[in-house]
Amino acid sequence: MPAIYLSCLSQPSRLNKERAWHWHFDPRMHSRAPFLVAFLLISAPFCLSAATDTCQVNRNNNANTIIVDQSGKGDFVKVQEAVDSVRSGNDQWTRIHVNPGIYKEHVEIPMGKPCILLEGSGLSQTIITGDGHAQTNSSATFTVSSNNFVAKRIAFENSYNRGAAVDSITEWEPAVAASVYGDKMAFHECAFLGFQDTLWDVQGRHYFNSCHIEGAVDFIWGSGQSVFEDCAINVTAGLLPKGVLAGFITAQGRQSATDPSGFVFIRGTVSGIGEAFLGRAYGPFSRVIYHGTTLEAVVAPAGWNAWKYQDHVKNFVYVEVDCGGPGADKSKRVPWETKSLSYSELQAFSRERFIDQDGWIGNQLA
Repeated sequence: MPAIYLSCLSQPSRLNKERAWHWHFDPRMHSRAPFLVAFLLISAPFCLSAATDTCQVNRNNNANTIIVDQSGKGDFVKVQEAVDSVRSGNDQWTRIHVNPGIYKEHVEIPMGKPCILLEGSGLSQTIITGDGHAQTNSSATFTVSSNNFVAKRIAFENSYNRGAAVDSITEWEPAVAASVYGDKMAFHECAFLGFQDTLWDVQGRHYFNSCHIEGAVDFIWGSGQSVFEDCAINVTAGLLPKGVLAGFITAQGRQSATDPSGFVFIRGTVSGIGEAFLGRAYGPFSRVIYHGTTLEAVVAPAGWNAWKYQDHVKNFVYVEVDCGGPGADKSKRVPWETKSLSYSELQAFSRERFIDQDGWIGNQLA
């Protein structure tokens, strides 16, 4: 019952990452993970009442709207000020509309402030940006920990090391653009821009629709239970320091056979510069599926990397189904890649059955 225990603790698994000087170096710490999982399961009965599962609209069947505008023509000039104005325990959909501009700030939506719709004016027009780096638990430009959250047409950027070649491994550090902790979260036409660890998909059920996600190393990572539909994945591994052979698109952290987490890519594209693996294992039961995705030549021929879980390859669920493009050639894939799924097995990873069993996506304010 992931929706119960994942919504109970505000920041249950913010494990720092160590510096990743080379593509095969271990940049994360796992020692606290078993304790955290046990704690979450034990704690679930005591905090179930704290979760907000539904959000209401006002009498006009609309959301209350707060305007953020840098020129002072709105209610607030900073995004965080608008978030702070939402009352704790909010159960009414509240729209925070952010007018065009580059907002240089770190924004956090804490647990206890659900039912927020954060809306920009276009992912190339409204950008929240920062340059925090070194520690994943403190570098994120944008963090959302509460349930029932929607973002539309807005970009989240960590500008550290983004857009230019990294000359030295001593200048290469984790830099998170967005950390996503809550359950029932949807991102529509959003951008996540960074270099390493761009999107920390920590936990909970998440839906990414027509998003742009960019990075070089582990730039979609964590233990979320997420569907990426019609998303453009832009690899920038060609900017890695000399001697770093390849990047990694995903680092999924499923911990057991009963862990519901996994990353499912439906349609969309994988393109960019350099070379990157479709994923490397961030847990002994790591699970990533590409279905109907166009894979360009940027995909490494081997496809997948076991990282430090070489003894667990039989547990991985790494699948490519009906993919096309030059990167979809599987003749040189690792021998332990999951070869196929039956129709019924594949259906279990549809949006409706994998994350939307209770219809929460359709119930959110569009």
